[in-house]
Amino acid sequence: MTESPTPENVTMMQAFEWYVPADQKHWKRLQSVVGDLKGTGIDNVWIPPGCKASSPNGNGYDIYDLYDLGEFDIKGGRSTKWGSREDLLQLSKKASDVGVGLYWDAVLNHKAAADEKEKCLAVEVDPNDRTREVSEPYEIEAWVGFTFPGRGEKYSSQKYHWRVGYYPRHHVRRLMPDRYHFSGTDFNAVNNKTAIYRIEGNGKYWSQSVDREKGNYDYLMYADLDYNHPEVKEDVKNWAVWLGEQLNLKGIRFDAVKHFSEDFLRELLQNLDATFGTGWFLVGEFWKDSLSDMRAYLERMDHKFSLFDAPLVYNFSQISRTENADLTKVFDDTLVQLEPVNAVTLVMNHDTQPYQALEVRIEPWFKPLAHCLILLRESGYPCVFYGDIYGIKGDHPFPPSSGGKVPDLVLARKLYAYGKQHDYFDYPQCIGWTREGTWDHPQGLACVMSNAGPNEKYMYVGPPEYHKGEVWTDVLGWEQSEVVIDDKGCGLFACPGTSVAVWVKKDAEGRDRFGKFDANIYKE
Repeated sequence: MTESPTPENVTMMQAFEWYVPADQKHWKRLQSVVGDLKGTGIDNVWIPPGCKASSPNGNGYDIYDLYDLGEFDIKGGRSTKWGSREDLLQLSKKASDVGVGLYWDAVLNHKAAADEKEKCLAVEVDPNDRTREVSEPYEIEAWVGFTFPGRGEKYSSQKYHWRVGYYPRHHVRRLMPDRYHFSGTDFNAVNNKTAIYRIEGNGKYWSQSVDREKGNYDYLMYADLDYNHPEVKEDVKNWAVWLGEQLNLKGIRFDAVKHFSEDFLRELLQNLDATFGTGWFLVGEFWKDSLSDMRAYLERMDHKFSLFDAPLVYNFSQISRTENADLTKVFDDTLVQLEPVNAVTLVMNHDTQPYQALEVRIEPWFKPLAHCLILLRESGYPCVFYGDIYGIKGDHPFPPSSGGKVPDLVLARKLYAYGKQHDYFDYPQCIGWTREGTWDHPQGLACVMSNAGPNEKYMYVGPPEYHKGEVWTDVLGWEQSEVVIDDKGCGLFACPGTSVAVWVKKDAEGRDRFGKFDANIYKE
């Protein structure tokens, strides 16, 4: 009887960081390295929001036009910060040719940089409780008119507005003939006042299928789209199908899913399934240190969706900044512990990186330990970060983290992290685990880490008839000793202080591929 092949370990990379230069060359840079990324074990890349932003420097979360991928001369230029539409299509083709999937970053909560101001009736709400009104309704002038003069009618004829002159006065809501495309905004051009304004209208209110943080977390920023409006729903569903026809996508990362209608998102996913089949990977940014809220969201989405494991990132941060922290508790109250199939594990992203509003500090010494914990274990879908691999630019630059070893850890995952897992979480300052390997990935590995002084663990790597007498060494090169596997299938594996070692048979297939990754993506 022939055994079935073992499914290969898959790794995702977030292919940008916040301070990537705004030189319109990012798509070209990614095209030049996507083959190398595949060779080191990256199977899918999450690319930044490639739709036209409010300016050529915008990262795309300040989204202006879903249908402009760097094609139309508007908002300061033709290309997006990342490059032109042609560059993006070339990246898509190259990624497909080398077997790397692209995940699109979809920003669907709001629109920014409107083309026109329009008058509407609105009420100010408490920023900390958006269900509490703090003013009477009054007329404001809001940036909510999107006519897309650069694109015109190409790809979509839908314009976004609030209608002038048809809102109710003196609370006579029945005069309003329709709900228009936005439910909130944050600026009144009449008096230049910044506040959170809920736009008034016949039956219009915040979405009820959003997170309940701040009373109702529908409003996040800019002009907040109202997914109760059929024209908004239809246009965004059409866009998602159009996008899938333009690019060779394998999935979507949905931005800010706490803030827009879950009901609409389910409708959108059903439409994508009906059009493209059910093979796309779908993950949402539900960034909240509340495991119960995350699990409830997955339940409401029928577990057809994944979430980034924010509680795990906070655990990494806490352990890295606490002397003699208990490493055995690193997975306590995390998504990967309780929902491993739906957990995307990570160490850092563009929101939590240094000098960002949601920065989560992880001490540099702990970064390689954290990457081992997401890459070399059996649970979760790991996502490594562009800034950890290629470094961070901007006013406060950082080199690649972990001494440049993250690509080697990705490669170790691809080659060796297979088979039954044996955990040795038995001492607070030193933990380890081993993977036995499988019939078609027989090498296995052993990982041991310490957040105190140098340490060691006696661990089982597999049946002695397969491993007795093998010589194992650290693929990272940080631990210089050798380990000979004994007649019990075990070895005494060491690691340096406040560090980690990843042990594999000295002559295992693929050992010659380590230490060769070129992180100089900017050719400096």
